[in-house]
Amino acid sequence: MLIHAIKTGAVQIKTSQIVGRGHGFARRLAPLFDEHWSDWLPVYAFAIEHRDGVILVDSGSNAGLKRLPRWHPYFRLAVRFEIEREQEVGPQLRALGIAPRDVKTIILTHMHVDHDGGLADFKASTVLVSPGELKSASGFAGEIRGYLPRRWPKGFDPQPLALADEPFGPFAKSRRVTADGAVIAIPTPGHTRDHLSLAVDDGDSILILAGDASYTEAGMTAGQVDGVTADETTALTTLTKLRDLATRRQTVYLPTHDPDSALRLARRRAIGKMEKVAPVDENAAVSA
Repeated sequence: MLIHAIKTGAVQIKTSQIVGRGHGFARRLAPLFDEHWSDWLPVYAFAIEHRDGVILVDSGSNAGLKRLPRWHPYFRLAVRFEIEREQEVGPQLRALGIAPRDVKTIILTHMHVDHDGGLADFKASTVLVSPGELKSASGFAGEIRGYLPRRWPKGFDPQPLALADEPFGPFAKSRRVTADGAVIAIPTPGHTRDHLSLAVDDGDSILILAGDASYTEAGMTAGQVDGVTADETTALTTLTKLRDLATRRQTVYLPTHDPDSALRLARRRAIGKMEKVAPVDENAAVSA
């Protein structure tokens, strides 16, 4: 297998979204009133070249996200995107020699706009998403929650990725999504109620394509719940399980918005073993 980390533009959010402040509803409101913006953060999608076909984990941002609906307070007050068409995942994969028809499967960790933004380029791909996530994202109620279902491409028909009673490390449920069992979906609820992550098992280590289970590796290891999760207890349980997994197997942790994710992938740096090394191409690839 070969895994590519593909940077699809950048995003700015409030610092109180990265690390939540307070508890309950007050914590979820904080990003709307916080005056402190993060640095520009990467928006990664990950492409796995597997013998079953290319698997795309999330589809990143698209250039349309520079024009977000102003009626929604979160989009008006708490997030900014910077991305051009050539930075979207479709054009970048083509530059790597991977055509849209080569992408057999797209697995969405969740359906926020910076994770499903590149779907329009992959009309023939099977899209898999947690059934609960699709329900949360659909209709006007989904828009209120911060999803943008009206921007899904015409003909968008995601298939449910239901987990089975198959333990994977500390996770009671999982779903093997490749015939060899090397790519496994695991439940990592918190950022959204039905958030998934993908584990890639190469025999020597586990690479966790973590979506927004946390914004950074440091946030995960410190048990820092973000500012938008609806259930702090669930989010903390997920972070605890991810740390537990890292005690059982060498684990490389790759969240979508961590500035070090591409470097960590390229250097195969396990949790707790990051070191200062020369920069690498942001669109890193590594054999697994």
